[in-house]
Amino acid sequence: MRELAGKVAVVTGAASGIGLALTERFVREGMKVAMADVDQAALDEQAGRLAATGADVMPLVTDVRHADAVEHLAAAVFERYGGAHLLCNNAGVSAAAPPWELSESEWRWVLDVNLWGVIHGTRAFVPRMIEQGEGHVVNTASMAGLITGVLSAYSVSKHAVVALSESTYHSLRMAGHPIGVSVLCPGFVRTRIWESERNRPPEVVPGPAHAEDQAMLEIGKALVLGGIDPAEVASAVVDAVQADRFYILTHEWGPAAAARRMTDIAEGRQPTPPPLTGPA
Repeated sequence: MRELAGKVAVVTGAASGIGLALTERFVREGMKVAMADVDQAALDEQAGRLAATGADVMPLVTDVRHADAVEHLAAAVFERYGGAHLLCNNAGVSAAAPPWELSESEWRWVLDVNLWGVIHGTRAFVPRMIEQGEGHVVNTASMAGLITGVLSAYSVSKHAVVALSESTYHSLRMAGHPIGVSVLCPGFVRTRIWESERNRPPEVVPGPAHAEDQAMLEIGKALVLGGIDPAEVASAVVDAVQADRFYILTHEWGPAAAARRMTDIAEGRQPTPPPLTGPA
């Protein structure tokens, strides 16, 4: 999809981080943008700021954990704009603890947002894109979806997003539908992913706190703060959509790290620890 001007983008997790950077870049490309986020205050603030510059944006509070909420988003977008050409399933959260220490509700929260949010977006928008005869889907995974570190629930969800994206790509190609698919696998980016608790629902009860978990959280925060600007990620996404490129890796060390994991598998080795420069 080389021409973006005048077309409609939908971005989940649009009020901050990568989602906000995507929204800002799409606006600059001349697109209309439906901004979805669970944080109403942040969403209203950012949508208002962009609208004041003349951007055509539509903010809609959306909890991507729920299929009916994402279906409502899709219906609202098509009612207002008559179509959706670029879908960015981007909303994401994280919880830092070993897999045996995360509570069941934390596991469900991370999987519901990071994986089910993408599933719901796929089910709500792809059939409509097929009917309109064009479109492109970008699913935000992570380098944690290609290699695995200590963020258990996050890595599990992001590996699943990569698999879902690949499966969606193959299914669309086999059926002959002209819908593009990309999977975004960034390394560390300066976002608020390590402050996911700000949007944690009240029913999500954290597991027991341990000193080593807090230490891991502080290390992660430092790495995120040293990451690339979200605007760089948005530029990579635009380039990939226009080139119809599937894998979007944002860091030079990414391909080598992914290749190391494949070599571990092929040679029957123990998993190689991830590089300290990533993933995120």
